[in-house]
Amino acid sequence: MASKEVLGRVPPHNEEAERAVLGAILLNERVLGEVTDYLSKNDFYKVAHQQLFDAIVTFRQESGETLDLITLSAFLKRKGLVERCGGLPYIAGLTGDVPTTTNAGYYAKILKALSQRRKLSLFASKLNDSAWDESQEIQKVIDEGEQALSALSNESAGSDNYHSVKDLISLTIRDLEERSVSGAKNGFETGYNSLDSITGGFKKQEFIIVGARPSIGKTAFALSMTLNMIIKKRYRVGFFSLEMSATSLMERLLTGHSRVDFSHIRKATLKGSEMSAIIDASSSLYDAELYIQDTPNMKLMELRAQARRMKLEHDIQIIFIDYIGLIDAEADSRVPRHEQISIISRSLKQLARELDIPVVCLSQVGRQADGVEPKLADLRDSGSIEQDADVVILLHRDVTKNRTDDEEEKRRNNIQETKIIMAKNRNGETGVFSLAFVSNIVRFEEMEYSRPYVAASNPNA
Repeated sequence: MASKEVLGRVPPHNEEAERAVLGAILLNERVLGEVTDYLSKNDFYKVAHQQLFDAIVTFRQESGETLDLITLSAFLKRKGLVERCGGLPYIAGLTGDVPTTTNAGYYAKILKALSQRRKLSLFASKLNDSAWDESQEIQKVIDEGEQALSALSNESAGSDNYHSVKDLISLTIRDLEERSVSGAKNGFETGYNSLDSITGGFKKQEFIIVGARPSIGKTAFALSMTLNMIIKKRYRVGFFSLEMSATSLMERLLTGHSRVDFSHIRKATLKGSEMSAIIDASSSLYDAELYIQDTPNMKLMELRAQARRMKLEHDIQIIFIDYIGLIDAEADSRVPRHEQISIISRSLKQLARELDIPVVCLSQVGRQADGVEPKLADLRDSGSIEQDADVVILLHRDVTKNRTDDEEEKRRNNIQETKIIMAKNRNGETGVFSLAFVSNIVRFEEMEYSRPYVAASNPNA
């Protein structure tokens, strides 16, 4: 059965509309291509109609013959499906219910809506059963429920279908023409020209890793990008901080935007002009759309649930997570840590696809990268991070080498040159460039003399 009766009530369905759609297909096989944009066999309520629709689709795939009552009847006999589809007299009677085939698409949409109502009813029933089952972890019940509801909400016509190259070419050319005229990128810009020139901005559904050794500035880099996005670009941003409190993040955002020395903010030793700058920066940040979640050691399912809520309530366009090593996978304690990180990495990649936004996650780099440029293989705990990520950005600052006079001068002026290594870019080039880490305001800025070195195209599939 397509679904079961709930509390004695027959699930929503429309047998006449089902008969009309099937009859229209038998009268004009071109209708099949139209309604398969909306329907699969499970969208029919009556079992015989499910079987018949499935048999018609299979016939079209396997046979080169024209679809009509005669050819379909022969096919059903060969497959032994006649009785399962209601019998030949019943199938023949379907065409008598259809005065015209022009309304087939309309009826198909009715069936799709009814199918979604049945799925929603079944979902609610299962969720109720799980809520009463105390043997199930409640957060797992909530996460699975939200994921199922999100999938049902996103279910739309044609969402599970293949795409014609003709349609894709038209869409792609139109997009290229529009962006060529407007100069707009098809990704979310970070505010750093060197980075955006390589990536074209962070794309929807991308899983992006930012990795570095401790104290190099992963959080500062993420917050600097966040500041650029919410102030310059007016993007809506979600930020999950598992290591630092929301208040500490706000202090850093204020120092970065106001350019007031961070130590003065932290110690509350502000001068009159500095307080004015802080107030001005606060006004700009007050109007920005930034949503911060600062639960320490957050469970993976809780993070996913909060991300969905941010997307639903505020339509966030990008998420930052600081950092992957602090997410609780809720796995058995006997599961090795690298396997737990693999679970988290795959889940965050799926979250980016589900919410249709970029997910930027910070990650530690192993001790083997101390004093040397980090590589993809140095990402800590799991090689699956490297595999799952669409983009991997590694930060490196050599704090051990002998400084030249020029470098010593920069250090005295709180400017520390940091190498930004685009180690993986699944849909573009890799490259290397430098940004200035301005330590007294805990912010990364462009270096005027820095130009990105772009390597050959790197389609890391």
